[in-house]
Amino acid sequence: MAHLLVVESWVGSMSRLLPRAIQEGGHAFTFLTRDLHHYLRTAPEGAAHPLLGARNVITADTNDPDALLPFVARLHEVLGFDGVLTSCDYYLPTAALAAERLGLPAPDAAAVRDACRKDTTRRVLEAAGVPGPRFAVHEEWAQITAARDIGYPLVVKPVDLCAGMYVRRVDDETQLAAAVAALADFPVNARGQRRAPAVLLEELLDGPEVSVETVSHAGAVHVVGVTDKSIGGAPAFIETGHMFPAALTTAEADDATRTALDALEALGLTEGVVAHTEIKLTSAGPRVVEVNPRPAGNRITELVRHVTGIDLVAAFVDVSLGRAPDLRRTDTGLRSAAVGFLVPEATGTLTAVDGNGLGSLPDVLEVELAAPGRQVRAAGSNNEYLGHVMVGDPEGTGARARAEDLLGELRSGLVIR
Repeated sequence: MAHLLVVESWVGSMSRLLPRAIQEGGHAFTFLTRDLHHYLRTAPEGAAHPLLGARNVITADTNDPDALLPFVARLHEVLGFDGVLTSCDYYLPTAALAAERLGLPAPDAAAVRDACRKDTTRRVLEAAGVPGPRFAVHEEWAQITAARDIGYPLVVKPVDLCAGMYVRRVDDETQLAAAVAALADFPVNARGQRRAPAVLLEELLDGPEVSVETVSHAGAVHVVGVTDKSIGGAPAFIETGHMFPAALTTAEADDATRTALDALEALGLTEGVVAHTEIKLTSAGPRVVEVNPRPAGNRITELVRHVTGIDLVAAFVDVSLGRAPDLRRTDTGLRSAAVGFLVPEATGTLTAVDGNGLGSLPDVLEVELAAPGRQVRAAGSNNEYLGHVMVGDPEGTGARARAEDLLGELRSGLVIR
């Protein structure tokens, strides 16, 4: 049995999936956090939060790596860790640094840091000749307005946020000013970390978006498959659903895969990483959107597991321990699986959402819906979902259309006042 140090976590599904994978692997974990209450307030009523299944729960300032790393070294002397990991983007560089400090298996800490900064990722990939959008990075408004050579429409992005937060399409300088001002009004992220003031401007790419799910171990990068993505909520970019595998031609899948592998190699993310690399299949060829050095969120890992039998979260645990992951495919009886997210389009109180009977349908794999009484706001990122429905198709790639049909039924019974 191995002992893992988990440095923070997301509060969504990964806070359940990661402890489950650790425990099902026969391992134990110590949970390190700066604020345990951040997690307890999201626990289902009457149920213990899965992170409380930890062997130890220890409080420390996870936002101060200079102080944290010596503290982790002292913990290691007493508790003995075999690996360090996190599922939260904001702590991926810290976890990699901690593992490096302890001499434990880990991806290159500098590579993880570069992947977690969208502006640095752009520069590294551009230098390596990996295709991406035309871009500019600025901190001063005078510089931003001088970036018209990219041409409208533009995409405005923070360099260090997740879940599509404050990512906006802008069609003119007035919209650009509003987007930059909104971003400036959010100087500290949800984990209390001060944000970088840089603003990333990118050309708006055409075409569908997909993600390539990979696992790196022992010098080899294994491609598990390609997932598609539905986007809504303009001018925001909200993920409204996914299907695995993506309904692509062989050539399209090969193009996306090759581009993702080139991006991982350029960044140096070829050892001890489960990665989720987002690609746009544009009319001019594939372009890298971003590279995430951690398992995919938004239930994508579960889509993959339902179709292939491969558990990417378990693979994440394995490579964090320096062990070979189990990537053998099994016949699950499904040819595709899709998830659709219920995205609120209004602000108010959730009065009703009718999902009665969905869970009993033979092709429905999961249903989770918010309870009436919840305060909601019109979605501006992936953080405002009111639930999801997941379905499987044993025949082919019909899961996406089926999920969208069921989402339509849920929307028709959604009441926000």
